[in-house]
Amino acid sequence: MTLGSSQARKARLHIYPSPGPHNSLHYFPQVTGGLVRVAWRSIIVQIARYTPWLGVKRWLYRSIGVSIGDYASVGLMVMFDVFFPMDIFIGDEAIIGYNTTILCHEFLRHEWRRGPVTIGRDVMIGANCTILPGVVIGDGASVAAGSLVNRDVPAGAVVAGVPIQLIRAAQKEARE
Repeated sequence: MTLGSSQARKARLHIYPSPGPHNSLHYFPQVTGGLVRVAWRSIIVQIARYTPWLGVKRWLYRSIGVSIGDYASVGLMVMFDVFFPMDIFIGDEAIIGYNTTILCHEFLRHEWRRGPVTIGRDVMIGANCTILPGVVIGDGASVAAGSLVNRDVPAGAVVAGVPIQLIRAAQKEARE
């Protein structure tokens, strides 16, 4: 088993040219739904980052459009995309470790990209990871602390590193 190619991730991205002569981030208010919406989402994400109560945290994230499963646990200081939180999908029982960043956008010099991030059921993501837009992490996968998730992770796999490398393929379930 191998990791998904970066081409699969890129195929899920929507790519737009910069709307003007400057770098694409300069135009974020007009491409992200407006300054007021981004400010509101930023406030909610900041409150959720410090909230220790997991149920309250899930409620806050759902209020800004994140699809987050039952009993999913989001650690302290996790940073969700404030521009496109509605593009984040987290399965039931997933754990996202301290200070992880989940991005659904990339602003580049002459273009910007947007893509959903899907984190499957029963996934474990260690502390201080970065997950790029367009990535799918399969059910039961584990991502080691400090990893850069720049491509898809198969269900049940264990990955680590910058960028991620396959440490262990999914274990086949024992048949009785």
